[in-house]
Amino acid sequence: MKWTLLGMVVLSTVLADLLQSHAMRQGGKKWKLPLAIAAMAVSFFSFTELLKVADLSFAVPASAASLSLEILLARLILRESVDSRRWAGAALVAFGVILLAR
Repeated sequence: MKWTLLGMVVLSTVLADLLQSHAMRQGGKKWKLPLAIAAMAVSFFSFTELLKVADLSFAVPASAASLSLEILLARLILRESVDSRRWAGAALVAFGVILLAR
């Protein structure tokens, strides 16, 4: 159950951030911003449910997996320039989440 909730937190956070960034780059496309807000709400409520079934010491660091995914998708979808320091940081965060999983 906690892994499902964690997946919902990470995916909805990433979706919200990508929609918001993409909308702002296109002059505030009106249909993307409400979707971003809805995704933020899903993230928030999933996180509160995650805290009911998992310790805070697991939930907060594990939800940082969204950072690694956001960096990857910012490069692929938003065509952002990502330097080697950010890739290294994303790799460290991903490694930390893997350590938490064990």
